[in-house]
Amino acid sequence: MSLPAGTIPDQPSGRTTLSSLPPLSLYVHVPWCVRKCPYCDFNSHELKGELPEADYLAALQADLEQALPLIWGRSVVSIFIGGTPSLLSAATLDAMLAMFRACLNLLPDAEITLEANPGAAEASRFKDYSASGVNRMSLGIQSFNDQALKSLGRIHDAAQACAAIEMAQAAVNRVNLDVMFALPGLTAALCEADLRRALSFGTGHLSLYNLTLEPNTVFAKYPPDVPSDDEAAVLQDLVAHTLADAGFERYEVSAYARVGQRCLHNQNYWEFGDYLGIGPGAHSKLSFHDRIVRQARLKNPASWMAQVHRRDDSHLAQSEQVMPEDLPFEFMLNALRLHDGVSAATFVERTGLSIAEITPALARATRKGLLVDDPTRFQATDLGWRFLNDLQSEFLD
Repeated sequence: MSLPAGTIPDQPSGRTTLSSLPPLSLYVHVPWCVRKCPYCDFNSHELKGELPEADYLAALQADLEQALPLIWGRSVVSIFIGGTPSLLSAATLDAMLAMFRACLNLLPDAEITLEANPGAAEASRFKDYSASGVNRMSLGIQSFNDQALKSLGRIHDAAQACAAIEMAQAAVNRVNLDVMFALPGLTAALCEADLRRALSFGTGHLSLYNLTLEPNTVFAKYPPDVPSDDEAAVLQDLVAHTLADAGFERYEVSAYARVGQRCLHNQNYWEFGDYLGIGPGAHSKLSFHDRIVRQARLKNPASWMAQVHRRDDSHLAQSEQVMPEDLPFEFMLNALRLHDGVSAATFVERTGLSIAEITPALARATRKGLLVDDPTRFQATDLGWRFLNDLQSEFLD
């Protein structure tokens, strides 16, 4: 059900009634990058000239201020600054976090994550980010193999990747490394070498992604020679076993963590928590006692910055209520990515629906061996996790 941008619709005679609101996170998007990677389908734009930091920060404040009535009085449990925020000066990042503290009820122990590109890493800047309040960093390493990095169009090499990791570890206690597998020309032996190199730094969290050829990317138009699905599955098993032997728990499809090192921000997504997204192309999912709403900002940075100051919601590309019949699939699309799943009570609390609404789908998935037979918890079996799309699609009806 689409509505004019910025409209929060009245609840129709539907079934969504939430007795309490879920945890709330903040996502901030920094849309510029040094060079667009050929596999990237994110809202990133190659920087032409100087980074418009002052204009961006002013627009970000206008965006946040217009969203405040939607989240008034709610605590913020985590912040994730994504895109390439490591391009921002320490002063801009400090002003940004100061603005968030002034405008939001940010919990004292909130997880504040900053994404960083190893090609735009500076040790002094990382330490300044930490002094401003960043307590977790996520580095887009992708590979430690120079040839693989070149094929991915990355602007850094293995030496810069290693240096960036050491800088991040010197700045914060919680560091994540993003690493890809099933890359062009990367054999199983080279993939394992990448994993061993990543593990050698002793970080507490690793995110492992299978390279996929997304629509509207350079790789989609000019596909590289990547491993077949069967070969990629073998590599996925290699990743899982190698990290398990090293003491990592695979707690989500692509996320591996040591004890106490899970990404709290992303876990809130997977548990169908709420998030306010500000910045170009950012998405929001916000719950009210009688409805759940999704929003998206304009993707183009210049358009977003121009429109957001009009204070009329024209910076929103869409504002849409999630209809009750769509909630089971939306919930399971996230929750079943978690290895341990979620409690049945969480489904009721976060969707406002009763379990009776999904009893037929639960029964089908259980009969097929995709879902654990436990009425108190929704958790994929090993088979269900391997064929997750099939399991999630059971809840489309």
